[in-house]
Amino acid sequence: MARFPKPPEGSWTEHYPELGTAPVSYEDSISPEIWELERKAIFKRAWLNVGRVEQLPKKGSYFTKELAAANTSLILTKTGDGEVKAYHNICRHRGNKLVWNDMPQEETSGTCRQFTCKYHAWRYDLDGNLNFVQQEGEFFDLDKSKYGLVSVHCEVWAGFIFVNLAKGEPEQPLREFLGPMITNLEGYPFEKMTSRFYYRSEVKANWKLYMDAFQEFYHAPVLHANQSPAAYSKAAAQAGFEAPHYQLEGPHRLVSTSGVRAWEMAAEMRKPIEDICQSGLFGPWDKQDLGEMPIGLNPAKCDPWGLDSFQLFPNFTILCWSQGWYLTYHYWPTSHNTHIFEGNVYFPAPRSPRERIAQELAAASFKEFGLQDANTLEATQSMLESRAVDEFLLCDQEILIRHLHDETKKWIADYERSAQGA
Repeated sequence: MARFPKPPEGSWTEHYPELGTAPVSYEDSISPEIWELERKAIFKRAWLNVGRVEQLPKKGSYFTKELAAANTSLILTKTGDGEVKAYHNICRHRGNKLVWNDMPQEETSGTCRQFTCKYHAWRYDLDGNLNFVQQEGEFFDLDKSKYGLVSVHCEVWAGFIFVNLAKGEPEQPLREFLGPMITNLEGYPFEKMTSRFYYRSEVKANWKLYMDAFQEFYHAPVLHANQSPAAYSKAAAQAGFEAPHYQLEGPHRLVSTSGVRAWEMAAEMRKPIEDICQSGLFGPWDKQDLGEMPIGLNPAKCDPWGLDSFQLFPNFTILCWSQGWYLTYHYWPTSHNTHIFEGNVYFPAPRSPRERIAQELAAASFKEFGLQDANTLEATQSMLESRAVDEFLLCDQEILIRHLHDETKKWIADYERSAQGA
């Protein structure tokens, strides 16, 4: 799919005729049968982001990741050689979950020299080798070299840790899977964003429905009206919203928006707390010098530029703001109508208490907007499941929604063809 500028007389959607412009079905968001296919066709085949290298700061650092969509739990760790590795979180003796604290289903993290099973004390080093078996002489012809941890394909791009659960070689190397639209972000100072705020919520809706909520801004003047001063909300509602750039590449998507310099707005258009903290939804007003930005940002060359939202298939979003900070979203499905939403907000290390407070206000503003976006989801899910309506209209600004659901169908169809061929 090539990138096109939108002509005055055209539309974004019509530049991608393979997507069509007809009403769409949301059966893929309410069907248990399609959900089971997604688990095999998507979450056991695609590259999945599970975290960042800052979560593994030194040798022996580890964290676990629960992947209900793939029926597994993973251990991510940094080895003695500084390599990031991933393993299925299972002991080779009797199948106990290897790394967990008080609650087996909760994720955990820490630092260790080796992983020891709580059940019978089998031990594995950071490279996954089985190096100790309790009462080893009681076993029959045991060759410990054959019973190390089951490794998972793991690669790092721009500090982001990706895994692929394919039993054989992944169908694509990570960089090929990401493609130029994503890899053109290389050079963005992700590693300098060490001030992190984390949010997690269990959502009673299909994972794609929440992705859809963040894939268009058509809703913004309506759903977020009460979050902004009345004068600004009224003007926004009258004008509506139109993003200057949409882009599709392979299974991934991008929407880029123009921005607003909050400190240049009239005082009545801002909240008092924003003036006090010199911050708000768009981030702290004081922008740290982070150097030259990569070529992948602000493809429409907006001035002022607002943000770029990169939607990485299947369930990961990187959202870069013009004020020098970024968000990540993850949508981890747990059933056909439930998922775990994770939001991470990253800023450069604050240089003063004022900068820290400015970051906290921006993070709190993001949380409020996220709650508003999530507010409709359970209502949407319940009515979709009624099947009272089976086709829904999408406008030109909702092209990324159309693309996500189309890609889901393609991955399922490709999986079914491969399974039949096997």
